[in-house]
Amino acid sequence: MASVKIINPIIPGFHPDPSVCRVGRDYYLVNSTFEYFPGVPVHHSRDLVHWRLIGHCLTRESQLPLRGVPPSDGIYAPTIRHHAGRFYMVTTNIRGGGNFIVHAEDPAGPWSEPVWLAQRGIDPSLCFAADGRVFLTSNGTNWAPVRGLYQCEIDPLTGEQLTETRFLWPGTGGAYPEAPHLFEHAGFHYLVAAEGGTAEGHMVTIARSRDPYGPFESCPRNPVLSHRSLMGDIHATGHADFFEDHRGDWWVVFLGIRYGEHGWHHLGRETFLAPVEWDADGWPVVNGGRPVMLEMETDRAIEPHPWPAAEIRDDFDTSALSPVWVHLRNPQPGSFSLAARPGFLRLHGTSVSLDEAADPSCLLRRVQHMEFTARALLDAGAEAPDEAGLTVLIDHRHRADLIVRRRDGRRETVLRRRIGPATCEGDAVPVPDGPLILEVTGSSRVCRFAVVGGDFRADLGEHETRYLSTEVSGGYTGAMIGLFAFSSGGGGHADFDWFEYQPGLTGEALRL
Repeated sequence: MASVKIINPIIPGFHPDPSVCRVGRDYYLVNSTFEYFPGVPVHHSRDLVHWRLIGHCLTRESQLPLRGVPPSDGIYAPTIRHHAGRFYMVTTNIRGGGNFIVHAEDPAGPWSEPVWLAQRGIDPSLCFAADGRVFLTSNGTNWAPVRGLYQCEIDPLTGEQLTETRFLWPGTGGAYPEAPHLFEHAGFHYLVAAEGGTAEGHMVTIARSRDPYGPFESCPRNPVLSHRSLMGDIHATGHADFFEDHRGDWWVVFLGIRYGEHGWHHLGRETFLAPVEWDADGWPVVNGGRPVMLEMETDRAIEPHPWPAAEIRDDFDTSALSPVWVHLRNPQPGSFSLAARPGFLRLHGTSVSLDEAADPSCLLRRVQHMEFTARALLDAGAEAPDEAGLTVLIDHRHRADLIVRRRDGRRETVLRRRIGPATCEGDAVPVPDGPLILEVTGSSRVCRFAVVGGDFRADLGEHETRYLSTEVSGGYTGAMIGLFAFSSGGGGHADFDWFEYQPGLTGEALRL
């Protein structure tokens, strides 16, 4: 069979903390989502190279209460596992009850209501052992007498804790030992951890024991994966999940970042893939001990299985939103509609603005490429809200808004930029009545904004991507782009005929 090319990241854009499970020849992957709703996307693959988004684990407010959570709060690292015909996803809602499990027969959903767990700590993981026991492993932080990894046995359907919580392993001495995964291989129980913090010092370490509670022996080559101090394209590698494919080969998924400019990354932590071999002493070797690259050839016998290409344009002509769209926290009831004007997305103006850590009337999708072009057709007439438009943001205090509004009886457009406590607006430009195309072109350095109507075109300015990076904003997410509507007293609506997101810069002079 011909060699297979791995294109990293396998899931680009804000997709951190990956976890994988296999069912036959099908692979399912989940990621953290923090303050976004619905939560925990599920991607599906049959070759580990091509992935498609099939749904989310947390689609109801009863599963995912997010109202009032700060940025980068909410849902932390999930783990997905499959056992006896059922999928299990375990994660943490930092402000909403702690650790819990949801389960489903179909990974596309629907998933169950939460099953709450007593064991504390973030980054919970499940291991369905060969002897029938189910282990829950998590990290110990402020609650624990010793930083490190902890474990108990549970009933995954009821959440009942069956044994006391026991300390397992402190890691190798790196900061913040977390992201544990326990798995069985060749007579050992292997315990994976992330250490060093989820930035440039991030690393993957591993230990093993004949007993699932230890004592654990540290791999003599730890860390088994880290790009700290390297000058390549991928940095901050860590938070790994090891798994075996249907042919018996081993792999690892993990998070990493790509810098737009040196020292700044705005796409968030992304999901990467690398092959794993086992050495003569029974320890895993990631990518032959070499750094992971953006493009890698592997001669492993995996038959390529690409999915149909993702649609560039969303015409909003379906009965439900595409799963690429998410909300900031739980959406207000009735804040959007696909039925009020068939073929359009209607956003109702609410009194919650993008300046608040709350639930504004907006729909967002991930920015997934260093270079991209995004456009939307806005049709807002006499019943328009105070403001409507297109935003690029990483949180409510770090964003750029392309706004269409009425001031003193005239319709105008303006670029508003917010960087922490500072907000500034460019010069307002009059625009004609009727439909308008809102445009953002993004590069690794800047996003440029324009409005087009008929023969009219206004270039509004630019916003540097560094101000959309976690190095500036803090937190754990990545840049998002989407549509919004706002009215100070509530009321009015904005209709969007379509939205398109296209990798690369088109370079064309767009006309409506």
